[in-house]
Amino acid sequence: MFGLGPATRIYLAAGVTDMRKGFEGLYGLVRDRLSCEPLSGHLFLFCNGQRNRLKVLVWDGSGLWVCAKRLEKGRFTWPQSGDAQGKVVLSHEELSLLLGGIDLAKTKHKRWYRKASPEGHAAA
Repeated sequence: MFGLGPATRIYLAAGVTDMRKGFEGLYGLVRDRLSCEPLSGHLFLFCNGQRNRLKVLVWDGSGLWVCAKRLEKGRFTWPQSGDAQGKVVLSHEELSLLLGGIDLAKTKHKRWYRKASPEGHAAA
């Protein structure tokens, strides 16, 4: 099983992804579209055009996982644009909110101390 430790980053692919893609297709998107290393152990999220399905790609050290979720009703609130590569970096809390049906654009971060990691990203 894979775990989400504080060093695990969560990358969301903004916009639409073809949900017919499997291991190799999502691997290629992570590498080419998001400019990330698919075997890094970080979590990568993708969503379809109707925003009712998502897939997660993650490397657990011995192989790739592809996990999928289909909503029976409703839609995920999904960013349509991100940085230059089309990716959005989420915190662990934001991932939980997104998967729980909360619109991240309508939430507000409280300012409190978070020690920055050596790479400049806030630690979760």
